[in-house]
Amino acid sequence: QVQPVESGGGLVQAGGSLSVSCAASERTFKYYVIGWFRQAPGKERQFVAGISWSGTSTYYADSVKGRFTISRDNAKNTVYLQMNNLKPEDTAVYYCARAAGLGPGYAYDYWGQGTQVTVSS
Repeated sequence: QVQPVESGGGLVQAGGSLSVSCAASERTFKYYVIGWFRQAPGKERQFVAGISWSGTSTYYADSVKGRFTISRDNAKNTVYLQMNNLKPEDTAVYYCARAAGLGPGYAYDYWGQGTQVTVSS
């Protein structure tokens, strides 16, 4: 498929962990930066993390640094977001998308449908 497909969301208690995945075709991901975003109800979409094509460079929003880890497996055309020490404010729909550069300032396209992450207090 052309559009990425996110999966792995769910309900977890505060302090818990969850991993979400973003899978797409090689044509969609090859040589591109992949970023994770999230959007909570009534709030603007927020950049969470990004990873370069090689996987050697990453970029995190301050709010998730030290708690979230982004990684990718290019052989599987999949990008992962490991989320630890989750907080209720992490509750949102999580989306992945691709960009030509790393970081929140670049234009992202090929958005997935999102996966819901809910953190209970």
